[in-house]
Amino acid sequence: MSRKTLLRAGPLWQGGESPYGPIGEPGAVAGLALPAGFRGRVVARSGHKVAGLTWHAAPDGGACFPDGTGWIYVSNSGLPLVGGASALCFRADGSIGDAYRILSGTELNRSGGATPWHTWLSCELGHRGRVFECDPYGTRAARPRLDMGRFKHQAAAGDPDRQVVYLTEGERDGCFYRFRPGDWGDLTEGRLEVLCASGAWEPVPSPAALLKGTRHQVRGARRFDGGDACHYAGGVCFFTTRGDGALWAYDARTSTLDRIAFGGVAGVTAGVVALTSAPSGDLYVARRGGRIDVVTPDRTVAPFLRLDGPAGLELTGLAFAPGGGRLYFSARRGRTGGDTFEVAGAFRTAWPGEAASSG
Repeated sequence: MSRKTLLRAGPLWQGGESPYGPIGEPGAVAGLALPAGFRGRVVARSGHKVAGLTWHAAPDGGACFPDGTGWIYVSNSGLPLVGGASALCFRADGSIGDAYRILSGTELNRSGGATPWHTWLSCELGHRGRVFECDPYGTRAARPRLDMGRFKHQAAAGDPDRQVVYLTEGERDGCFYRFRPGDWGDLTEGRLEVLCASGAWEPVPSPAALLKGTRHQVRGARRFDGGDACHYAGGVCFFTTRGDGALWAYDARTSTLDRIAFGGVAGVTAGVVALTSAPSGDLYVARRGGRIDVVTPDRTVAPFLRLDGPAGLELTGLAFAPGGGRLYFSARRGRTGGDTFEVAGAFRTAWPGEAASSG
């Protein structure tokens, strides 16, 4: 969070008052229910054409990037064998001007993360999965970054303050990693480190080893139940674990890790599956059951939107457009289907008491 972090402020309190008021009834857009003053639309649908491109199946992790007076939204495909990633280019008025692939020939590209230098890290969840650095603007070919390790990658989050990239691992006994590039801004070479139970970071001897997985190479490595989404903001790296539905916060300034308590009670399942932050310092979290909550810097949790759908509906790829006036996410339906949504409205872009503006 940009000014106050959840970690330093303590547990979260469910049922707080939303800064946007109550959610209304589902409207005409695919079962999407929003607060008054917000509007939603489907910008891409799996298997359907958008700006000449057939939008990929199983849309997952995503991020936004500036593009002149417009912006780009990048989305991964979680399919086996034919995963990869695609991009939607938006004009200044919000219309879609172009769509194209930025990564092909990979598989199970579930999550990922944006770098501070405006590239997209697409992570493969398969056995010995790789991290690919992709160009959202479509001018440079994607490149594997093998020094970042060969394991079941989920998400990545860049920390420009310490010049590292945090990485989660989708194993039931997976680890939490950070990658230290030799040159910040160039991920070709560097050192992969794993967080240990002692709180120290230790180097992984052979990040791309064929026979011994990265999580088994360092004695004392701390274990997590299926690392999933990951997001860095204001000195804290937030990440989720799919197996136990937990939300974690690693305070990079103090090198401490806490499991965030929801409802003010330790052990209450957060059920967070994706997350991002807004310019205001608010954290937006997608939770199981097709809903997105807003978590304010004063530690309250309130519903922001709800998406009605079949059992097992999962919201992924949360990302704000530059300026903070539009929120993008995808809804995965079944194994392959999915819709990619845009929600626009008067999102606050500053914490109350500071100069505020609406995007």
